[in-house]
Amino acid sequence: MKKKKIMIAILTGDIINSRKYKTGIWLDRLKDVLSYYGKEPEDWEIFRGDSFQLKVAKESALKAALVIKAFIKQDRGLDVRIAIGIGEIEYKAPKITESTGTAFIYSGQCFDNLKKYSMAIKTPFAEFDEEINLYIILALLTINSWTPNMAKIVAVSILHENLSQKEIAQMLNKSQSSISESKKRAGYEEIMKMEKRYRKLVQKYFNQI
Repeated sequence: MKKKKIMIAILTGDIINSRKYKTGIWLDRLKDVLSYYGKEPEDWEIFRGDSFQLKVAKESALKAALVIKAFIKQDRGLDVRIAIGIGEIEYKAPKITESTGTAFIYSGQCFDNLKKYSMAIKTPFAEFDEEINLYIILALLTINSWTPNMAKIVAVSILHENLSQKEIAQMLNKSQSSISESKKRAGYEEIMKMEKRYRKLVQKYFNQI
């Protein structure tokens, strides 16, 4: 019986406009969001000042990228480029940046090709990549215009999906109507539909392996 391959996602990213701001403004926020997904340095690591890598389950990769975006964009003028690679880990080192495998290769290649758009994905499946990257490009039209307030509300809403809008409003000390309006302007519902579609496609394509 053929052994099923274990596929994971590697996110490679860096902070846009990091040199225009004091490091403390974005570094603590970046560490906070990366810590949500695992431990340093086996699951995530910050290197070369403003670059990072994060390992997550392949099903969670797009949601993690969206959460990182939402965290970093809470400071006006800051943003983050993120390349998602899905593949295997061939060698697991104590530090994620020293591990190897196709997941790292795809993530690195995807990151090197980030030009006009600040988020993309690369996997063994060209059709999967074509469809998801189209969705990402369209989503970025809205994500790029997030205000810090919208980004904060999106981050909290994604991380606390089980909470009602009323509970989120109480958590952020805002009115329920302002939460609703901000989520609408941020394209939250449409972006989460994209994330749901991503999960379905991951299941469809990667169950073949």
